[in-house]
Amino acid sequence: MSRIVRSSRKVVSIISRSSYERTPDVVARMLLGKLLVCECSGERLAGRIVEVEAYFGTEDPAAHAYVGRTERNAVLFGPPGMAYVYFIYGMYYCLNVACEPDGHAGCVLIRALEPVEGLETMAKFRKLPPHPKPQLLTSGPGRLCQALNITRAAHNGLDVTNKSSCLRIEDDGHRPEEILVTPRIGIRHAAELQARFLIDGNKFVSGSR
Repeated sequence: MSRIVRSSRKVVSIISRSSYERTPDVVARMLLGKLLVCECSGERLAGRIVEVEAYFGTEDPAAHAYVGRTERNAVLFGPPGMAYVYFIYGMYYCLNVACEPDGHAGCVLIRALEPVEGLETMAKFRKLPPHPKPQLLTSGPGRLCQALNITRAAHNGLDVTNKSSCLRIEDDGHRPEEILVTPRIGIRHAAELQARFLIDGNKFVSGSR
């Protein structure tokens, strides 16, 4: 069951750990429409998840877990519902959430958000002028980590199912009307696999719509 953590206009709950114990494709669909929340210096930054990709652990050539457990990817083999943050191109962080039962690697990459709360602060973290086009804030895995100030040092291994965590995923009852499934993008291995999930028609998704 999900745990209620606050209420305002809607009842909002934290997604339970058991919800992440399923396969990455099932978890990916479940996460669409949920709120990714990061509390930074007392401010709540939040965006609605509109695009994700599933990675299937040691059986997936495109997954970080494909090489087996290492110091870098150990979070993927631990309890589900933990944040896995990695650094790419010497410039960007990317946020994933571990899934599958404890000891079995799998994850979902958060690719894009529709910004909901803290847009001015997101723009500052993105080093953009005030009131930029909202798509410039969180459309893309690197952009959303910049906008929410997510880093490997501060957030890797955090429990997103813990209501006290500064990084968590909430459910406010929103449900996408239609989900589109496509091949994953920006990868070389297993690129044909239909494992990218997005809210159809949402203008905040990254890459090809």
